[in-house]
Amino acid sequence: GNGRGFFRAGGSHTLQSMVEEVADAVIDPQTGVSIKERRIAAQMVNGGDNSFKLSALGSGSDYTPFIQHAGIASLNIGFGGENAGGEYHTIYDTYPHYKRFKDPEFAYGVTLANAAGRIVLRIANADVLPFEFKQWQSTVEGYLKEVMDETDKKRQAVEKHNKLVAQNAYQLAADPRKPFVKPELKEAVPYLDFSPLQNSLAQLGQRIEELEGLELESLPANKQEALNKVLKETEQILTESSGLPRRPWFRHQLYAPGFYTGYGVKTLPGVREAIEQNNWEEAQQQIEKLSGTFLAMDEHLKKLIGHAE
Repeated sequence: GNGRGFFRAGGSHTLQSMVEEVADAVIDPQTGVSIKERRIAAQMVNGGDNSFKLSALGSGSDYTPFIQHAGIASLNIGFGGENAGGEYHTIYDTYPHYKRFKDPEFAYGVTLANAAGRIVLRIANADVLPFEFKQWQSTVEGYLKEVMDETDKKRQAVEKHNKLVAQNAYQLAADPRKPFVKPELKEAVPYLDFSPLQNSLAQLGQRIEELEGLELESLPANKQEALNKVLKETEQILTESSGLPRRPWFRHQLYAPGFYTGYGVKTLPGVREAIEQNNWEEAQQQIEKLSGTFLAMDEHLKKLIGHAE
């Protein structure tokens, strides 16, 4: 739902720069500053940084089949944080309740329409579709660092546990008057080879630098039209027809609802969830698969550059 509060935005990270520009242009009805400025202020007060970032999309709303299955760049935006909750899917989800507790002046409904309308108009009227890849690259590199760090943490935890078992530390620390079952040794965490992902992302980064250096807005109309036909297919490049392990319907390789988390998103889901489940063979397979997706993205951007030359 939508109500009083702060701008919330999630979606395809190729659209992040465009959404940030819109957020900087729309005014918050309660404070008179931009919805971007107010959101960042709230982030910083709560221990966050001063950057504007789209959240990744999991599931639970109408965008799911578009981004997760069809590979269509999607956004989910709204306002909230200062409106009461708890009425969702109940008989209390009514107009009087909304007017009393959610947004009494309906100001944030207007603000949402303002933001959504600007996004639609920018996409519809753009000479070149407003996809941007530098922020996308930075976001994906962050996801990769997360899964690599998670693997290292798991390895360190297992090594510590096994050392304590070998030293009989658990038994010595236990209350002798209470039943005790000695923990078993855990299987060592192997060293996964992340180099295919690192190398394909590095190659993709060079391609993005090349693309960023082009003046696409100054190209002739026929070249811009050819560019747009390729750009609109970008998100589809990030899907694989075979889908995720045990979930072939979910085809996107960057975002998916977690297998065990319901609506909650998992980024780089094939790799991340295999690591979380200690399925190391599958994790390595998914690393190779995702690397292929990044190489396909590199070829896609190469095609874009070719249309611009």
